[in-house]
Amino acid sequence: MNAMNAMMEHPLTFVGHATPAGVFRARAQEWAAMPALRHKRRGLWQSLTWAEYYAQARALGLALADLGVRRGEVVAVLAENRPEWVIADIGAQAMGIVGNGIYPTASPEQMRYILQDSETRVLIVENQEQLEKALAVRAECPALVRIVVIDPEGLRKLSDPDVLFWTDLLARGMDLARTRAAEFEAAIDAGRSADLAFLVYTSGTTGAPKGAMISNANAIFQMQKATEYLDAKPGDKSLSFLPLCHIAERMASVFNPLALGLIVHFPENAGTVQNDLREVAPHVVFAPPRFWEKMHSAVELFLRDATGPARWTYRTALKRGRAGVEARLTGAAPPRPGPLDALLNRLAFRNIKVFLGLQNCRSALTGAAPVPPELIRWFLSIGIELREAFGMTETAGFAASTPSGGIRLGWAGTAAGGTEIRIAEEGEIQIRGPNVFAGYWRQADKTAETILPDGWLRTGDCGEVSPDGYLAIRDRIKDIIITAGGKNITPTQIESQLKFSPFITDAVVIGEGRRFLTALVMIDLEHVSRYAQEQAIPYTDFASLTRAEGVVQLIRAEIEAVNPRLARVEQIKDFRIIDQLLTAEDEELTPTMKLKRKVIAQKYRPLIDGMYPS
Repeated sequence: MNAMNAMMEHPLTFVGHATPAGVFRARAQEWAAMPALRHKRRGLWQSLTWAEYYAQARALGLALADLGVRRGEVVAVLAENRPEWVIADIGAQAMGIVGNGIYPTASPEQMRYILQDSETRVLIVENQEQLEKALAVRAECPALVRIVVIDPEGLRKLSDPDVLFWTDLLARGMDLARTRAAEFEAAIDAGRSADLAFLVYTSGTTGAPKGAMISNANAIFQMQKATEYLDAKPGDKSLSFLPLCHIAERMASVFNPLALGLIVHFPENAGTVQNDLREVAPHVVFAPPRFWEKMHSAVELFLRDATGPARWTYRTALKRGRAGVEARLTGAAPPRPGPLDALLNRLAFRNIKVFLGLQNCRSALTGAAPVPPELIRWFLSIGIELREAFGMTETAGFAASTPSGGIRLGWAGTAAGGTEIRIAEEGEIQIRGPNVFAGYWRQADKTAETILPDGWLRTGDCGEVSPDGYLAIRDRIKDIIITAGGKNITPTQIESQLKFSPFITDAVVIGEGRRFLTALVMIDLEHVSRYAQEQAIPYTDFASLTRAEGVVQLIRAEIEAVNPRLARVEQIKDFRIIDQLLTAEDEELTPTMKLKRKVIAQKYRPLIDGMYPS
C-alpha cells in the first residue's frame, strides 16, 4: 500500500485529543511523508511534508520557550499568507503559547494597539517594511522582547540585539530539538481543552478592536464539523489567500487541514492569486462574495474580447440552461437536456471553469456578506454549486451552512450539528454551542454584553429561521435604516444586488431619517476604464473618470436595472460616485475590506446632503 492510500484509509478521528496540537502530532505521524504545505517561490512550488511541518513547528515552539515566552503569553505574526505563518501559529500553540495575527495592512498605530493590548512577547514580521513599522512602536510596547524577521532581504547589515531572523531562530530550535524534543511533547500533553489557543482581533467597525479568545475546545469542535460543509478527502488541495488574521482563513489553513488532510498552497504574493488558483485548481475554495463577483466579472471582461462564435456559445448556453437552474433552486423536476445543451455546456462552461481554476472544485463556499441571487444562479449555470455559510469570529468560524444540493436564495443554510440557533428580541440571531468563543481578551464587561448567562451568544445580526431550520441573515441590527416614513430597510441586501454589476465594486445605501434611499457607489476601475475606452469617454485620472458624464450614465443604468427587483421603498432614487479608489489602508475600509458606515457618513456628508435638497 503506498503512502497516499495509507493516508486516505486512516479514519479522521479526534478521540483522545483535547487540543489541535495533539491532532497535529498524530497527523504528522500518520501522514509523515505526504505533502502538507506548498509555497510558490520564484515561480516554483516548494513542498513541506507533514513530518517536516511538524519538525519546524517543534523547532519554533522550543525556540520561543528558549527566548523566555511562557504558557499563556502571546506571540503575534505580521505577514502575508505563507508557511511560516502557520508554522509559527501551531508551533506556539503546541507549547501552550497563544497565537495571534496582525493584518499586514495595519498602520503602526493599529499595530501598537494590538501589541499593547495583548502584551505580545514576540512579534514575527515578514520583511523590512513590516519591521520598520514594528521598530517605530517598539518602545511603547514594554512586553515585547524580540522581533523576528522572516525575509532578510535588505537587512543583511542590521545590527539589533532584539531583532532575529527566522532562519536563525529555526536553526536554534532544531538544535534544541536534539536534546529537548521531550519538552515539546510534554507541552502538547499538558494542553487542556479549556486552554486558550489563539486570539483573533475584530476588525474594529464599531470602535477599538477586541481580542476574541478561541479555546482549544472551540477549535476541536470546528475540526469535527469540517466534513459537514466540506466535501474533501486527504490529498485534496486548497489555496490560502484570505488574511490569516481572519477566523475563516485561520480555520481553513491551520485547522481544517488537520481534520481533512488538505494540502495548503500559498501564493507567491497577493498579486498572483488568480494565476496560482489556475495552477493549483483547488478542490476547496472559500471566499467572500466580492471574490466570486470578481470571478464573474473576469469572465464577462474576457468575453468582451472573445470571438463572435465564442460569445454566442456562452450566451446561448446560459439562456438554454436557465430553466434547469430555476428548477434546481425551486426543487422542481429539471427539464431533460438535449444533445445540443450538453454540447453547448461542454464548449462554453468547461473552459470557463479551467480559466477560473475551478475545474476540480467540489466545495465552493461564500459568506461574510449577503450574496447576490444572480451570482448564485450564474455559478450554478456553469456547474459550480456556490453554497453559503454563516459564522463569525465569536463562533470560531462555522455556525451554519447550506447543505449540498440544498441552495435556497437568501438563506444561509442550517445550523452545524450540536449548535442551537434562535431568534430573540428585535429579531436578533443568537447562537449557543461548543463553537461559542471564550470571551474577549481582558474585557469581561464586553464579554458579558455578548454572551448571556445561559450561554447564548448575541450576534448583532437580525434574521429568521424557517420551520425546517434554514437560517436567513437580513442585516446587522445597527445597520437597519428607518426612513422618515417609518419603514425598516435592510441596506446590505440592496447593496449586494448593486455589487453584482461588474462596474460597481461597492455601494453604501443611505436613508436614515430620510424620505427616500440614495447610494454612494465605488466603481470598478478595470471594467469602467475599459468601458470608457470603448465608448471614447475622455478622462485623465480616477477622479475624472468618476465625474465623466458617460460613466455617470453607465452607473445610473446599472442602478435602474436593479430597482425593479426591489420594493418601492427600497429603490434607489439618486446616487453619487466616490472619487477615491479606496484600499484597506484608507480609514473608510476595515482590513477585511468592509466599509465603515459611520466613517463614510461623516466623510461624505456634503455629497450625501447634495442628494436631499431641502
